[in-house]
Amino acid sequence: MSMATPANRVPQSRLTLEYPMSLGVFDTYDEAQKTVDYLSDHEFPVENVLIVGTDLKQLERVTGRLTLGKIAAGGAVSGAWLGAFVGLIFAMFAQDGFLVARVFMTMAFGALFGLIWALVGYRFAGGGDRDFMSISQVVATRYEVLTEHKLVAQARELITQMDPMRAAQEQVRRAREEALRAHEQQEGQA
Repeated sequence: MSMATPANRVPQSRLTLEYPMSLGVFDTYDEAQKTVDYLSDHEFPVENVLIVGTDLKQLERVTGRLTLGKIAAGGAVSGAWLGAFVGLIFAMFAQDGFLVARVFMTMAFGALFGLIWALVGYRFAGGGDRDFMSISQVVATRYEVLTEHKLVAQARELITQMDPMRAAQEQVRRAREEALRAHEQQEGQA
């Protein structure tokens, strides 16, 4: 039995490479993107490249204090918008001349309903356990550019032409990682 994937999700097979190898690790997404753009400009088959954000962290920015008044106002405004929408739909099918009155009445009922709904929801949710508003975002602290193993030499050659100093630093980093892996394997065998 197969399950349908949501429209906003990319199939997993499109987000993986068969045998990926690292082309570099970057501190910002812009640096990683610049590298891939350079490869693209030089006719490299970038459909074989993957940018992977690593070392994820969540940032939460507190935007303000949450009060009963703000909750009530937010509920009323949301309800009024919903009421206006419903009122406009009713007005499209109405035969009488009370179009504007009908829209304003549904907005008023919507505002009242939204206000009550928000206040009841706030009370049932603990009413004060979290008295602040915030926005949050998950960000990566590093970005690694990967490509298929069969294209890694070609990509590394192009990157060397792009920024020789960066290429040398990346080569040193890879050598350290390989030495560390070899050391860990030796300890594991001992």
